Amino acid sequence: MSASLADQPRCLAVALGANLPSPAGDPRQTLVMVRPRLEQLFRDWACEPARCRWSPLFDTAPVGGPIDQPSYLNAVVLVDGLQRQPQQDAALALLQSLHQLEREYGRDRATEQRWGPRTLDLDFLFWDELRFDHPHLVLPHPRLHLRSFVLEPLLAAMQGSADWSL
Repeated sequence: MSASLADQPRCLAVALGANLPSPAGDPRQTLVMVRPRLEQLFRDWACEPARCRWSPLFDTAPVGGPIDQPSYLNAVVLVDGLQRQPQQDAALALLQSLHQLEREYGRDRATEQRWGPRTLDLDFLFWDELRFDHPHLVLPHPRLHLRSFVLEPLLAAMQGSADWSL
């Protein structure tokens, strides 16, 4: 066992959601297609292997936004075993990569309605104990504790990884 907490592996979490079709298909197909892309994104960003634990997909009612929007499919991925130290520049770089992946699946943050329907939503929830308040990113996510559509998948991912086979 390491003598220092600084030497312990780190964990981060990202929430996924979709309620509109994307170029990959319906929301379920979108999330299934984005899963291996996210795993590769985490490996590339961390420059090391990392273990991903995935929640099952949860069908949830929208929170906020237009009342007539379709229900969401939501999930959470926990990335375990990171040796990389949590730091602000690395967190912002990961956020940029997540936003790029959203764009590839048809999301346009500049024109969408707040809490409106989305082809893909990737929310950076936390990275170990990092506390960060930036105009583009707040860690831990400021509404994490208020969102059952995030908390339920997060707890499920903590229990192990789920298969999303179509």
